Amino acid sequence: MRRFKLPLFAVLTLLAGEACAWSNHSFAAYRAFEVMPEITQAAPVRVEPLEAFLKDQEQAIEALLASQEVWASAQLEVYPPRPAALAFKANPARNDEARRLAFLTALRVAPNSKFALYVQPDPWGPLPEATSLVSHSTVNTLPEQANSTYRFVGLAAGTTVSPLTVLASATDEPDYGLDINLWQDSPSDWGKVYGFGNLPFGNPALYFSTQAPFHMGFFHEDKVIYLAAAFIKRTFPLLRVQQYTGLANLAFRTGHSYWAWRFTGLALHYLQDLTQPYHASLSPGNGSAKLIGINLLAMAGLPRMKDEMIVLLSNRHLALEKYQNQLLYNAARARQTTGVDQALRQADRDTSYPAWTDIYTRDVVSRQSHALGPRLTDILVGALPAGYVSDPSFDFGVKEANIDLAGELSRQGSGTSAQRAKLDGIVAELLGNFGAHSRNLVRGVLKGAPQLKK
Repeated sequence: MRRFKLPLFAVLTLLAGEACAWSNHSFAAYRAFEVMPEITQAAPVRVEPLEAFLKDQEQAIEALLASQEVWASAQLEVYPPRPAALAFKANPARNDEARRLAFLTALRVAPNSKFALYVQPDPWGPLPEATSLVSHSTVNTLPEQANSTYRFVGLAAGTTVSPLTVLASATDEPDYGLDINLWQDSPSDWGKVYGFGNLPFGNPALYFSTQAPFHMGFFHEDKVIYLAAAFIKRTFPLLRVQQYTGLANLAFRTGHSYWAWRFTGLALHYLQDLTQPYHASLSPGNGSAKLIGINLLAMAGLPRMKDEMIVLLSNRHLALEKYQNQLLYNAARARQTTGVDQALRQADRDTSYPAWTDIYTRDVVSRQSHALGPRLTDILVGALPAGYVSDPSFDFGVKEANIDLAGELSRQGSGTSAQRAKLDGIVAELLGNFGAHSRNLVRGVLKGAPQLKK
C-alpha cells in the first residue's frame, strides 16, 4: 500500500484549496437559533474584552486547558501533544497583552487573531448605519474577498447585546484567521513551535489551505484509503469543539455570559463545517477504487484524470456554497421565508439524534454528512449549469465573484424546475442538519450551566 501514498498526497494538496465550508455561518445560525427559547429568552449580556475574562479566571483556565490536553491525548486517534512550554500558567503579575498571548498559544491558534468586540447583524434586519461599522481588518486577519456581504458592527465594552446576536456572529469567526499557518512548514513563527508537525494536506504556501485540517474531518473513509494515506487522519475539528465548549462552560459558571455565548459560537463553527459533505468526505461521489485507480494513472505519468477530478471537486464545493449563501441572503433581504429557512428552524428534528457528547461531531454529524456525499454530487451535476460543475477547464473559484447562480437557475425556466427542486431539497436537508446539530451542541453546553447572569 505504500506505493499509493505519494499520488494521494498530490490529490489532497489541491483538494484542501477551499477550506471554508458554509459561506458566512451567521446567516444560517440566526435562522437555526431564533426558534430556541434558551437563547431568545436569555437575558442580554454585558460586553467585555477577552482580557477581562482571562484575568478574572486565570487559575481556572490553567486547570481547564490542562484537562483538555489529557482529553485530547486519550480521545483523538492522532494527536500531537502540546509542547510543555506552551501550557497556560496563571501569573497575576503579567500584563493583559502577555496573558492574552499565553492563552492563544496554549490553545494553539494564530496569536494575531483579533477577537475584536463586534457582531454581524441579522440580514433579516435593517442594514446597519455606516457609522456603526468597523473595517474588515478590525475583525479578520485574512484579505477581504470581492463583493463581500459581510458587515461588522463594533461593540463597546460595558454595553449589552442579545445572546442570539453574539452566538450567531461567533459561528463564523474561526474563518477569520484563527487556524491559519499553525504548521511546522507554515510561513509563520508560531507554526514552528506549536508542535502540529508539517501540514498533512494542502499547500503550506496558500494561507487558506492551512486551516483545512481544523475544519475538515475524514473520519469515515474506507480502510484502504487510510492504509494508503494515513495522514488524512490528522484533522482536528474535535479538538476545537472540545476547547471552545469547555471555555463556554467555564464562562457560564463564572458569570462571563458574553464570552460564554461567544465561545459556544466558536465551537459551533467546526461542527457546522462537518455538516457540509465536502468537509466530511475525501472525494464525494468518487469511490475508493476510482480514487486509487486515478492516482495509479497519475503515478504512471498520466495525471489528466487526477487533475480533472480535483478541479471538479473544487468547483462543486464552491458552487454549493455560493448557491446556499445566495438562497439565504436573498430571502433575508426580500423578507421571504423559503424551504431552506424552514428547514433551519425545524426544531422537532433535534430529538431524533442522540444527546450531545464530546464525540457527537464525529459519530453523528460527520457520519451523516459523509453518507450524503454521493447523492449531493449527483444532484449538483444534474441541476447546476454543466460549465460550472462538469467542465474541468473552468475554474469556479476564479470566476465566482461574478457568478449569480440563483439568478441563472431562475432564468432557465420550467425545463429545469424538477432538477432545481432536487437541489433546493438537498440544500434544505443539509441546512436542516446544520440547525438540528447546532441546537444540540448548545443544549450540551447549557446542560452544565447555572442560572445565566448578565
